[in-house]
Amino acid sequence: MTRDAGWEIGVSKTLPHPPSVVWDFISGDEGIAIWLGPGAELHQEKGAPYETADGISGEVRGYRPGDRIRLTHRAPGSTRDTTIQVAVSRARAEGKAVLRFHQERLSDASERAHRREHWKQVMAHVADALG
Repeated sequence: MTRDAGWEIGVSKTLPHPPSVVWDFISGDEGIAIWLGPGAELHQEKGAPYETADGISGEVRGYRPGDRIRLTHRAPGSTRDTTIQVAVSRARAEGKAVLRFHQERLSDASERAHRREHWKQVMAHVADALG
């Protein structure tokens, strides 16, 4: 729980791939379908809207190629947005990258616990897809 961003959750993992490989995957169609949802098309321009096939919607708040994507996220039926950030950085070990998913502005501890499980599953799917 933070004063500015409310309840938040972060999940990170060191992957056995260079940052450029992880970035290309996570910012490409297959990766976006895993972490955001099928049908989403993200544009790099701040304010660009998106919507998934599952009805999740939002807009891009920041997009720094090779580094991070920050966007709002509204689930179907919800009246409020959360903020998601996906970041890729170089790990200490040569040839490896750290992938981070962070979500803030969650409503309470229950939503935080639910989203923690979601992001753990997403991370496992990404790791499997990258091989």
